[in-house]
Amino acid sequence: MKRCLDLALSGLGHTAPNPLVGAVIVHNDHIIGEGYHHQFGGPHAEVNAVESVKDKSLLKDSTLYVNLEPCSHTGKTPPCTDLIIRHSIPEVIAGITDPNPLVSGNGFRKMEEAGVKVIAGVLKEQCTEINRRFIRYYKNKRPYVILKWAQTADGFIDVFRDLSVVPQPSWISNEISRMLVHKWRSEEQSILVGTRTAMMDNPRLNVREWSGNSPIRMVIDRNLRLSKKLNLFDNKSHTIVFNALMDLDDKQTHYVCIDFEHNFAENMLRYLYDAGIQSVLVEGGRMLIDTFIENNLWDEARVFKGDKIFGDGVRAPEIPAIQPEDIYIRKDLLMIYKNEII
Repeated sequence: MKRCLDLALSGLGHTAPNPLVGAVIVHNDHIIGEGYHHQFGGPHAEVNAVESVKDKSLLKDSTLYVNLEPCSHTGKTPPCTDLIIRHSIPEVIAGITDPNPLVSGNGFRKMEEAGVKVIAGVLKEQCTEINRRFIRYYKNKRPYVILKWAQTADGFIDVFRDLSVVPQPSWISNEISRMLVHKWRSEEQSILVGTRTAMMDNPRLNVREWSGNSPIRMVIDRNLRLSKKLNLFDNKSHTIVFNALMDLDDKQTHYVCIDFEHNFAENMLRYLYDAGIQSVLVEGGRMLIDTFIENNLWDEARVFKGDKIFGDGVRAPEIPAIQPEDIYIRKDLLMIYKNEII
């Protein structure tokens, strides 16, 4: 099962909105086949594992390990349960039940009715962890929310800046930390910033310092006051502008009108859920991040603490009393918080 998890993670950033799945086939205590779900729309892990087995006659005496319940419905590909049954694989050992109502429990049931021995719940916590985005989406009917910011040693995320000055970021973290952020971007389906961050930093919100897919860019612009000269409006990638005035599609830029008067964060996440977006990386600013924290609409917070001193400026958000995991990246301290009260 650990090998399944290692394989599954190879698809991170490419399979959404599908889950991360790895599969291993064992015959007489030897691995004879393995595979993982490479990308959305492609063959599932079980299919790739079966295809990798050179002598298919061994399958009828083998055990299939998979970190998530095999699918039992037809989507972009046929049901994996049918493949398992057709090849007479006698035993399937799985990590967790698929939370998707189209599958949940039906895959296990279908195999058992065909005479397949099913054992579930192996390394349940680890299997849940790697598919936490997928599970949050179906369990809470909202995307998995990751908050990210960098703060100085004295607790500021920015200096006070003049809007008349050419926009540019005030770097706090080092270049390795910034490269890591681009890796994170490649792993999530969407990325979100507030009006002030868009105005002051003029971000591109794409993946430039890592190999992978750029996320869907999203910005809060309640009254549509952001300049169309900003990088976010270059129409080079799918961009969503959440506002209170209009719905409009302009090439790759989509204006989405939501209710800002009654918990706009929930309204925004509801839109993303309906759009099939399972994860969002929130990169600022302070007011936007505070909104997610205050409404308990977050799952992780990834906070860089640099060695710079600002003395004054925009105060960093504050996470409730949760003990973070600490990781050092040169002189930067990366603190990773997990929200257990959801």
